[in-house]
Amino acid sequence: MTTTSTWTALRNPVFRRLWVASLISGIWVAAHDTAATWTMNMLTPSPFFLSLMSTVASAPFFLFTLPAGALADMVDRKKLLCLANLWLAIGAGGLAVLGWTHLLNPYVILSCVFLLGAGFAFSAPVWSSMVPQIVLDTELPSAVILGGLQLNIAGIVGPALGGALVPLIGANLLFAVNAACFLVVIRAVLGWKKTTVQSRRPLESFFESFVTAIRYVRYATGLQVVLARNALFALCISLIPALMPVIGLKVLYLSPSSLGLLLTSMSTGSVIASVVIIPWLRSRVSPNTLTVLAKLLVLLVYALMAMVRQTEPFFLFAALAGVGWTVSASELWVATQRAIPGWARGRMNAIVIMVSQGAMAFGGVIWGYLATTAGVQNTLAGATVVLLIGLVLAYPLSINFTEALNFDPEPVKDLSHKLISTLQRDHGPLSITMEFKIDSMRRREFVNLMREVRLIHLRNGALRWGLHEDLGRPNTFRLEMVVPSWNHHLLQLERMTKAEEEVLKKARSLHQGTSPPEERSYISMSKELRTLRQCYFHPSTLPTSPLDLGIQEIHRLPLPAECDRANESSRDDPSI
Repeated sequence: MTTTSTWTALRNPVFRRLWVASLISGIWVAAHDTAATWTMNMLTPSPFFLSLMSTVASAPFFLFTLPAGALADMVDRKKLLCLANLWLAIGAGGLAVLGWTHLLNPYVILSCVFLLGAGFAFSAPVWSSMVPQIVLDTELPSAVILGGLQLNIAGIVGPALGGALVPLIGANLLFAVNAACFLVVIRAVLGWKKTTVQSRRPLESFFESFVTAIRYVRYATGLQVVLARNALFALCISLIPALMPVIGLKVLYLSPSSLGLLLTSMSTGSVIASVVIIPWLRSRVSPNTLTVLAKLLVLLVYALMAMVRQTEPFFLFAALAGVGWTVSASELWVATQRAIPGWARGRMNAIVIMVSQGAMAFGGVIWGYLATTAGVQNTLAGATVVLLIGLVLAYPLSINFTEALNFDPEPVKDLSHKLISTLQRDHGPLSITMEFKIDSMRRREFVNLMREVRLIHLRNGALRWGLHEDLGRPNTFRLEMVVPSWNHHLLQLERMTKAEEEVLKKARSLHQGTSPPEERSYISMSKELRTLRQCYFHPSTLPTSPLDLGIQEIHRLPLPAECDRANESSRDDPSI
């Protein structure tokens, strides 16, 4: 077996234990979903509640994934994953207990589905961040393929198993077994003897990490294109999980076992797409063309579902829907990973999951409402039109550009020789300036290049950025950016990629002169000035009117010792 084999990562004993445990758990999660869908169908005749289940399951990913991604970069991932699976075990076990005590109703089921979704939302970014720590670099491609294969196998076996066992042992026992399987995952995670990797620089706080992720998306145009494509695709494809159970139970009147086979058919199509179709097509067409072809297939499926009412063809339609879904989702996922730098991968993946699941939840509500008010057939016809519009909107947002992106890190520069004193990590804010003298014939080229430089600095950590022209010296410009602290500036330099550094070198090459552009660093004195101002305006020394303050008064500011005595007098004097 070579290192490029699909099964290479299974030779890693830690990954193998986690993969097998996740596969077992995933199968019972899929069986649990089938049992929950059947239970909801028995409790209410409304198709809206059935379609709402996929929305409620997706909503936590929109709400909690980004905070979970930030936590995954700050706390012990092993403990966080164990806590997430313990939460899932409690949620599934609680649903079983409520079923045995006859306390289930549609609202209770939706609440439990939401709580389980919250557990999955917290575990997803943690797991994606842990895999590179568990496997070697040569095993990582295999681990990624096996992760998708695990989901597809669970999607094939789980619904069929759930559909077969619901009439035999009941839904409640299925819920209980699912809870026990989450404990199996916890045991496998606890068996991982992780190695602690120390960061070169202290990372941001939770709030700063959160803000950094938002800032990066704001100033990364390529990632914005990928996010828009993911959102459009999720909105259109959300009809499948929202209406497939409705079609099976309310239109085709399937039994539990047949419903499980309908969902299994979709997963079977996904496996065929992963193993056969995607490798064959990737060698022949571009990623963007591949997503367009996949969406055209889904559009055809929607149109056929709107016209055909026989049971057997729907199993084929479900398989084709799985093919289209997997092909498009796979290419969008690859494009997303290419558009994300390594230092922000956890948080950016969390944002992508949040956006996609948010669009899935929003689409599920829309399709469920339309199915209830306008009927399933009209909803499918409307979805065909919406998907066609989505193809038109996505046409100018090609993802082919991601193949040329390069996020290899640039070697970090040593700035210690430029400083006259040692700075602590929290010292700041800092203002970094650079002065350029530009040939008047290349002025437009310089300004256009500065637009790219601005985005580079802002997405890597700058709070503010500006370009100013000297009114006394023609064609002389000063670049100025503000970073929150010295540590943020060092992180900013560490996050610089080779491609970004090439842009900066090109900008510096436009500078005229024998020496490079002059670069200076300034630290803010606002805290010191604020301390002096508070001391001066102490009630014991406050002038009669603010207008009495003159510029010369600054020389009579109280010394720190005088400030201390003034503060002591204010505490002793009750009138102050």
